Amino acid sequence: MTSKPSQLEVRHIEFFSNATPDKHLQYLLDEIEERNNYKNIILTPELYLSGFDYEAMDKASEFSEYAIDILKQKVNEAIVVLTFIRKYSNGFVNQAIVIHRHEIVHIQEKSKLFKLGNEDKYFIAGDPSKIKPFKIDGISYGILICFELRFKELWKQLESADIVLIPAKWGITRELHFEILSKALAVMNQCFVIATSSGDKDIVNSSMICSPSGILCDSVIDLKEIDKMRRYIVMEQ
Repeated sequence: MTSKPSQLEVRHIEFFSNATPDKHLQYLLDEIEERNNYKNIILTPELYLSGFDYEAMDKASEFSEYAIDILKQKVNEAIVVLTFIRKYSNGFVNQAIVIHRHEIVHIQEKSKLFKLGNEDKYFIAGDPSKIKPFKIDGISYGILICFELRFKELWKQLESADIVLIPAKWGITRELHFEILSKALAVMNQCFVIATSSGDKDIVNSSMICSPSGILCDSVIDLKEIDKMRRYIVMEQ
């Protein structure tokens, strides 16, 4: 059994507007190869490989299956988090997948679809009850996909998580909201929030790590801060 680490390094991956899915995948594989032999988190923006390409959903879903198979072969000690367009019998979903030690260790579908972006016309909404913490080596993680960050009932479902991961393609006109909500979630749930957004010119290109005290920190997070904050301000009444 692997011991619980005291620190984790975080790598945010950027979406390149002119890159093909193949190039995005290769860039990610290069990052994985560099970081694959020690415990770290690699977080990609929402739909990193394909973007919201509504005119090529079938093609995107086929590439998702190809990419997932390759990533399962390659990912060792790193914790890799992506969202994919996947096709099921009832339609397409925007699905978050966590890969670690050659296995998929967590799956959840986006439950809150952003109507201003027409997501509800192309995707089937996931079950919000599946948004709950999961553990890797004694650390509790949770995921909120982009627009889900706005829903306080989902924050409550992730109260016990040590780290909340937010893959996003967040509209640039609401950039301040992205930072405020990420910091507020970190303070409210006394956890680390790791958020990344990247995309075309109308999308926020920003990545951040918010500590349990709401302070932005660098690429290495100290997990002892979680216990320290939860002992300092006890929320259970």
